[in-house]
Amino acid sequence: MTTVPPSPATPADEPIRALQAASDLLKALASPVRLGIVRELSEGEKYVHELVAALGVSQPLVSQHLRILRASRIVTAHRQAREIRYGLTDDHVAHIVLDAIRHAQE
Repeated sequence: MTTVPPSPATPADEPIRALQAASDLLKALASPVRLGIVRELSEGEKYVHELVAALGVSQPLVSQHLRILRASRIVTAHRQAREIRYGLTDDHVAHIVLDAIRHAQE
C-alpha cells in the first residue's frame, strides 16, 4: 500500500490557518471565569488560592479553567514547593482580554 504525502501548504492556506488559530484562541477565552483568570494574571503570576479569592469562585472551578488555558498554551505553570504558580505565556492575550473588558464597559 502506498501512502500519498500530504500536499504542501499553499500561500492561500496561510490566512485560513491564522484565522483558525485566532478562532481557537477566542474559544479558549470564551468564559467569564477564564477571562477573569487572564485579567488577574495580567498583574503577575498567582497561586490557585489567590485566583480563587480574587474571582470568588471555587478552587475546583478555577483548576478546571486553568487546565483549559494551559492546554491552549495561554497559561504556564511553575511548581514552587508544594504549590503551582500560574502566569501568562505572553502579554498579547492580556491585551486582548483587557481591551475586551474595557470595550464592554463603555
